[in-house]
Amino acid sequence: MPKEMMNTKEVAEYLDIHEKQVYLLIKENKIPCTKITGKWLFPKRLIDEWIIRNSTEQIKYIANKVKQTGESILAAGSNDPVLDILLNEIKQKNPLAYIFSTSTGSSTGLTLFNNGLVDVAWSHLYDNETESYNIPFVKKLCTNRELVVVHLFDREVGLIIAPDIKHIIKDFSSINQSEVVFVNRQEGSGIRQLIDLYIARHAINPHHINGYTNVKYSHIETGLAIQSGEANCGVASVAIANFFKLPFIPLTVESFDMIISKEIF
Repeated sequence: MPKEMMNTKEVAEYLDIHEKQVYLLIKENKIPCTKITGKWLFPKRLIDEWIIRNSTEQIKYIANKVKQTGESILAAGSNDPVLDILLNEIKQKNPLAYIFSTSTGSSTGLTLFNNGLVDVAWSHLYDNETESYNIPFVKKLCTNRELVVVHLFDREVGLIIAPDIKHIIKDFSSINQSEVVFVNRQEGSGIRQLIDLYIARHAINPHHINGYTNVKYSHIETGLAIQSGEANCGVASVAIANFFKLPFIPLTVESFDMIISKEIF
């Protein structure tokens, strides 16, 4: 789990960029940091706020551009290969329909939707108290807009692993084994929430998971990290496991929903 204060190497890993890019951001005064005893340090809370702020600014910029295309829909939130297929089907059937979708993670997508920056949010957030998906988070995070929740599809999610450690990984409790190099997802994503939930259920110390701070931003990136040898274990949909022909250990079946404004619906 990332420390409250990160050094340049740690923040580079957290942002999934090269350490040289961190120094460039420091030089241009574009990233929150402080220098103590000659070393640059980055408060995690401020970095998280900086990520959200920059994402929001980019969404605003895109929204202004989208207005120029006429009838367009801006979406944000989770991602899934099935969603990409659905969006492509819509485009093929109606070439004049423009749906611009960005992968921000479910929580950030709902926040952007609530703030009126997007028309649609994609979400698969699990509430442990009610044992249900999305509705509890919509009620909490989307108080400013009239909306409709549309169930799109169910998807199976689980561990995807490299073939050479198949004999080591029996279930989620095995991910803290020394041979395992894990690849995580960004905070605010539904998969990251699921990972942390299972970590808590199995009483695993995140510090004992090799690669916990190695963050990717989509299912396909997780699959590529394992396929390339950067990691050998991660959490993604069964579609990714099938695509990369990787062993798959099921964890749960999620509800993938669309949250859309009543006006557009």
